[in-house]
Amino acid sequence: MIPWLQPDAPFPDVAHALTEADGAPGLLAAGADLSPARLLLAYRQGIFPWFSEGQPILWWSTDPRMVLFCERFAVSHSLKKKINKVAISMRSGGEWEVRFDYAFEAVMRACAAPRRDGPGTWISEEIIAGYCGLHQRGYAHSSELWHRGQLVGGAYGVCIGHMFYGESMFARETDASKIALAFLVAFLKANGVAMIDCQQQTAHLASLGAIAIPRAEFVAHLRVATKQAQIADWLPIV
Repeated sequence: MIPWLQPDAPFPDVAHALTEADGAPGLLAAGADLSPARLLLAYRQGIFPWFSEGQPILWWSTDPRMVLFCERFAVSHSLKKKINKVAISMRSGGEWEVRFDYAFEAVMRACAAPRRDGPGTWISEEIIAGYCGLHQRGYAHSSELWHRGQLVGGAYGVCIGHMFYGESMFARETDASKIALAFLVAFLKANGVAMIDCQQQTAHLASLGAIAIPRAEFVAHLRVATKQAQIADWLPIV
């Protein structure tokens, strides 16, 4: 059993999350709301919401935790060429451009759109409203790839102090999401962010350099990183 959270109730300790033997590894609690205050409280403790349409709000803290150390971000030779092409275009006023926080809600909605190989993601209207609230308060950010004035790829997440929590990505052109992520990683690295939370273990994330670490190690990193000063100016590094 997991606790049902009333609006003002604190989260239980993440050590009480369900395990593989329980059938829902990482599930910690249900209920409460997706207000900016609740979301910030969750992220500072290594907790994130994840639920499908029609379900109550479910809160998770997985163990182990998939993370990407900015120093370990893996870029293939072909992807590096595309990144350089975008950077050159940006310096010369060409047809490619990376922007941060220009179309945050549009990035979320693109991430939520049905995929060719399956249904849409877990990003509901409730989720969009909650994270747009965080964005308005300066805690949620998007990295966006634009081509000839059209949004073709992007990624978004939450940043508290020097900790970034990746949420989702989308691409309308080949490697567009990876290019947006590459510019985001470079920016975060330059601003003292060592780790990006990836939440779930997937082969795609592993191919980019993400690894699984014990939850206790992840939470220990959060305690330090989230107490650092907020990053002030979100501008891509070219």
